Order: sequence, then structure tokens, then C-alpha cells
Amino acid sequence: MNELTNQQKLFVNEYIKSLDAEKSLKIAGYKSECKEKILSRLLSNPKVIKEIKNELKHQIDVLNVPKGYVIQKLLQIAEFSLEEEEICDKDGNPTGKKKLRDASAGLKALESLCKYLGFSVSKDDNTDYKEAKIITISNLDDEKI
Repeated sequence: MNELTNQQKLFVNEYIKSLDAEKSLKIAGYKSECKEKILSRLLSNPKVIKEIKNELKHQIDVLNVPKGYVIQKLLQIAEFSLEEEEICDKDGNPTGKKKLRDASAGLKALESLCKYLGFSVSKDDNTDYKEAKIITISNLDDEKI
């Protein structure tokens, strides 16, 4: 780690282990009364960011996890989580309505996959996007169908 202070090096090492910025800050010995300001400064420091990226890349290389494996697993999580399943009443009988298994997990997996593959919208892009709303059969009244 070049050009970082010993405290910054300790922060980076702890951050790589836990990915918990506040915990890493505390272990590195920074004063706790100004933690938001210190975290902001550290995580916007190009040298610290570069070292975090280098350490993460090194750890990934050491693990030797093929990219195809990661992509395959993220796709499996997304597909499983976004499948529809029957809604049952309190007695376990199907109601005829369906819901997504776990929309939150599915969307998180898709978001991770997009980041992993490098899909992103630049902040300079002036395209206006409307917020997406997830609507499942369970959210609709029978009269609206």
C-alpha cells in the first residue's frame, strides 16, 4: 500500500475483512465523535479507494472464482426469486392468487448482475426514468383483473 498512512492502511485492511466502514474506522483508531466526516473523507480519497479495489481484486484472484460461476449463480437467484407461487390461506389451501417468491432478493440479484457485467447509467445521462412499481396478482383486486 503506497502513500497511505498506517491508520489508513489499517482501515483498508479491516474494511476488506468486514465491509463495515464504521467498525473498520473504530478498529483503525479514528475518533468516534467525527466518524461521518472521517468516513466521508476516507471513502472519497482516491488513494484509499484504489487500495480497497486492489485488495478486493487480489482476494478475488486468490479465490480463483470464475466469472461464469458468479454470473450463473446470480441468474439462478434472480430466476428463483422472481418466480410466481401460489398464495395459500391459513389452512394451506390455494387461494387462486399468486405472488413473487422474493421480489426484493430477485431485484438485488439482478442489480448485482448488472453491476458485475458493467451495465450502468451514467449520472450525466439526462434520460428521465420513472420509478418502477412491482405489481403482482396478489396486489390486485379481483375487480381490477
